[in-house]
Amino acid sequence: MSRSLLQLREQLAASVPGGRGDDASARRQWWAALTVLQEQLLQLGCPQGLWLASPLPALHEPEVLSCCPGWVWTPAGWSQRAPELPAGRTEPPQAPQLWQLPLQEADGTDPLLVLITGPLQVALALHGNPGERQLLARFEPQLLSELLLQLGSRMEADNPEAAAGFKRQVQHLGALQPCHELAASFWPQVAAQLAKATPSLTLVSAPRDDAPSAGGEQLGLLEALAHEVRTPLATIRTLIRSLQRRRDLQPQHRQRLEQIDQECSEQIDRFGLIFQAAELERAPRGDRPLARTNLDDLLPQLQDAWQRQLKRREIGFQWHQQAPLPLVMSDPALLESMLLGLMDRFSRGLRRGDAVQVNLSCAGDRLKLRFSGAGDDDDSAATTDSTSVGPVLSWDPATGSLQLSPQATQRLFASLGGRLTERPGRSLTLYLPLANVEGHEGSGVWPEQTLDEC
Repeated sequence: MSRSLLQLREQLAASVPGGRGDDASARRQWWAALTVLQEQLLQLGCPQGLWLASPLPALHEPEVLSCCPGWVWTPAGWSQRAPELPAGRTEPPQAPQLWQLPLQEADGTDPLLVLITGPLQVALALHGNPGERQLLARFEPQLLSELLLQLGSRMEADNPEAAAGFKRQVQHLGALQPCHELAASFWPQVAAQLAKATPSLTLVSAPRDDAPSAGGEQLGLLEALAHEVRTPLATIRTLIRSLQRRRDLQPQHRQRLEQIDQECSEQIDRFGLIFQAAELERAPRGDRPLARTNLDDLLPQLQDAWQRQLKRREIGFQWHQQAPLPLVMSDPALLESMLLGLMDRFSRGLRRGDAVQVNLSCAGDRLKLRFSGAGDDDDSAATTDSTSVGPVLSWDPATGSLQLSPQATQRLFASLGGRLTERPGRSLTLYLPLANVEGHEGSGVWPEQTLDEC
């Protein structure tokens, strides 16, 4: 008879000293551990592997999910929404593969994750009664091999077809090897992640003349909140994308799922920028290393995302581009999120039926990206009357939106090598340094030159 997931968590807890934490602190450790593991996998180039989880998918990084199929035991109700199994799939082979299995009452609802790749193998779980909660992390190959056998037996009873796919994947991976480096560095990395995501009570010297204030604690709390919001949203997005792989979805259902996916992605990016801004304000750093960035690769994705953003608000979109585009110096990953956030920020000041015009052209030794809207040259154009909320946020009572303050937005773009100018309710203009221009390579430092149009 197969064992319950609760019994497997108890097996992980064997020979481990009991916990003394509350549920909230244990769950913060869980989210921090997931971040550490996924960062490790990204650094390793996302090696092939597999993962098993309960009661929801624990991993959420798209690159990780694309190379590691997963098996998830989910609560009653989810089984009716399970994605098609591989035999019936029509998606490209790089699409994430997720198998959903029924969670039984005896399994409990505490989270469990078993992650197996060539260079990295670990089992994570939350365990313990109230007041005795703890995060368990086990790396021993023998214990992990036993868990895989027991989970395979459980799968045979739940879904033989899923069990067959799981068995093939385990055989492909071969014998498990000790990962001493991860075992030695795991808990310090979790502690460091928690320290980044929670308010700091330590006074540190800052490269400013003003005295320390309560702002540091506010920023730390803001970082923690941004992290706590993004992680469950990413889990929801993973579940939504697993449902989208069904071929029997009605068009209206698929459309709703796409809307939820888009909203989750936008909010994940939005809170990610809030986290970046708070971190930059709390611990200013030197020039960020910049890389040559090809906007021709980035802009098609951005145009599609911008059009979807504006369509929901019934705002038109017009695009004017100078071709060909030169390379710029920036951070490509963060720049994409910043530009999505910039469109969201600008369009909130427009009315239904207006249109956003995006113009991309050269401006001396910089690339100029300008957002303008209806009423750009009209004194009656809508203006915002936002109120500062803490060090990096502002509140617009007219739209009810909480967003990065203009100062925080400008600092973030400056860290990317850019310069932002804003006429509230009228236009936003971003300048990015061109590559192969003396003084621009490798940092965000700009030589002082005029912004003459090319």
